[in-house]
Amino acid sequence: MTTKPDVPGTYVFDIADSRHGHAINELCSTLTTPAHRARFLADEAGYCDHFDMTPAQRTAVLQRDWRSLLDLGGSIFHVFKLATVDKLSMQHLGGVFTGMTTEDFIAAMRAGGRRCG
Repeated sequence: MTTKPDVPGTYVFDIADSRHGHAINELCSTLTTPAHRARFLADEAGYCDHFDMTPAQRTAVLQRDWRSLLDLGGSIFHVFKLATVDKLSMQHLGGVFTGMTTEDFIAAMRAGGRRCG
């Protein structure tokens, strides 16, 4: 049974997601140090081997499948660390998650954001 609220258009991250995505989030959290980023970029697949990811999680990391990373338990706060390795902005991810271009997402935020409900 889930207690996760249904908020249309929004990823609600709960404790079950946290448990499921632990390996993704653990990998992404290591990317805050230059040495780890360099190791990751030198051999992304090999770096993934150090974490207990499912095949789907590993593929999502290697293919930068941002939506799948969240669906597989990644926390946006950790997944964003992977995006910064690729020099992508939070606005880029916001666009991906909402089906907008980065520019449209920025414009929507400047206009007051999305309306839910």
